[in-house]
Amino acid sequence: MIFPLCRTDEISDPGSKSFEIKQGRKTVSLFVVHKDGVFNAYINSCPHTGANLDWQEDQFLDMDNMYIQCSTHDALFEIDTGACIAGPCIGDHLDVIDLVIEDGQISAQLQ
Repeated sequence: MIFPLCRTDEISDPGSKSFEIKQGRKTVSLFVVHKDGVFNAYINSCPHTGANLDWQEDQFLDMDNMYIQCSTHDALFEIDTGACIAGPCIGDHLDVIDLVIEDGQISAQLQ
């Protein structure tokens, strides 16, 4: 199923934004990162603890806007792959959410 999230111009470059999608009784928490004109989306859950990654609302990037940073233990994840490159979950990955971008609209594709 396709779930509209926001317009492409609503997320700065670099920047990030969180979303919650209701699927029946289940709520999926996810976030979108915009960097160098590319959008990537992931489930908002650290593979190490399961905690949300954002340290403030819509803040998922480190101070240099180079990596996604976990708010709990400062693990770093590559923006384009979700791979953990530093911290206690090195070698793990964030769960990818497929995006559909049409006419400036970003939508999540969930199964």
